[in-house]
Amino acid sequence: MDSKEDVIRILMLPWLAHGHVSPFLELARKLTSRNPNFQVYICSTPVNLSPFRENLAVKFELSSSIQFIDILLPSTSELPPEYHSTKNLPPHLMPALKTAFDGAKDCFLDILKDLKPHLLIYDFLQPWAPAAAQEENNIPSVHFMSCSASIGAFLFHCTEYPDLDYPIPELNFPEITRQELVQFMYNVSNGLTNKERYSQCIEKSTDFFLVKTLSEIEQKHMDYFSEMTKKEVIPVGPLVQEPENRSSDMVFLEWLSKRGPSSVVFVSFGTEYFLSKEEIEVIASGLELSMVSFIWVVRFHGRENVTSLLEVLPEGFQKRVAERGMVVEGWAPQVKILSHPSIGGFASHCGWSSTLESIAFGVPIIAIPMQLDQPLTSRLVAEVGVGIEVRRENGKFREEEIARAIKQVVLQEEGKEVRKKVRELSNKIKEKGDQEIDHVVEKLLQLVKD
Repeated sequence: MDSKEDVIRILMLPWLAHGHVSPFLELARKLTSRNPNFQVYICSTPVNLSPFRENLAVKFELSSSIQFIDILLPSTSELPPEYHSTKNLPPHLMPALKTAFDGAKDCFLDILKDLKPHLLIYDFLQPWAPAAAQEENNIPSVHFMSCSASIGAFLFHCTEYPDLDYPIPELNFPEITRQELVQFMYNVSNGLTNKERYSQCIEKSTDFFLVKTLSEIEQKHMDYFSEMTKKEVIPVGPLVQEPENRSSDMVFLEWLSKRGPSSVVFVSFGTEYFLSKEEIEVIASGLELSMVSFIWVVRFHGRENVTSLLEVLPEGFQKRVAERGMVVEGWAPQVKILSHPSIGGFASHCGWSSTLESIAFGVPIIAIPMQLDQPLTSRLVAEVGVGIEVRRENGKFREEEIARAIKQVVLQEEGKEVRKKVRELSNKIKEKGDQEIDHVVEKLLQLVKD
């Protein structure tokens, strides 16, 4: 493997979700940019890869070093090919999707035989993948976790040591949230709990695994995770997506260019969470009360028989905020918006990728967590000092609290330390450059040589 001519083939197998394929693709881009001998193949279902295929040639200069491979799942009347992704998948079919993914092992074995990769990098729900790699010529396997080290360690702790408190008290949160996360780990599909899948994925990794994180914000959790698993936990950095150039982006950039520095709050709750009508009304009222300029990306679910923004927003809202607010349905160029100098805060659900993007661009966070690991990430944001958490009252957010947090983060003296801390972290990330990825490259090269 010392020759410059030697190509090192890396096969990646993410979970069947857009939010998992994206960080694997960003990791592939980083690896191939740091070592020209790496040839990366990202394996997923055709429906999951379709949007990435369309953008790869435009988005990545090194696209020839990154290729996509289709894995075919068994199709049934319950789970046709268009449902071979979490996007638009009815929630009750999630166990069926996991079962179908398990059923793709033979197809995956054929891919391993044809491709003959030197290394497999895989996600957290498919322990059969490293097992297949072991069967096929002892191919070494590395687990890559695209969530935070804190949620990874917390879930491992709660399932392995259910009677003990998590030893980092800053992240202990209401028992009901802990119960929800633990319940998720005991959901069963194809005879396996998520706990068993997760534990086996970590166990089958080599003597280390990769986590999409920064040591500056999660070192304590990485250390505890390593202590529990007896494996080295290696951060790969924030893996911020490279923005695409779309003509449609100009409407946002032109609007922002008319605002002052750090004066606008960006509001978005991710691509996989649909706000209820009640949640939309509360957030709208909070934005109106704050008197801060904003761009708000709204996604709502068709099952509520709602067909337009006018039906979900408070009556007269858009007219009242027209001078300082932009409300967008569905999607906006998040990376371009967060990197704009007019952005002074990010009202976010605290999805992990969004959190890291905000920190990387030095934008303080107004944390409004909605589900799953987001409350824990929200606590982490507050603990590290890069944002302010909006707490629920009787299970619901209040518009007054949302307005207070927005004003504090964007405008007021009280938010000065938060603004300073996130800028400092952003500068550290820029100064470090690709140090984390270079360390990952060294570890992977050593693994292949061994």
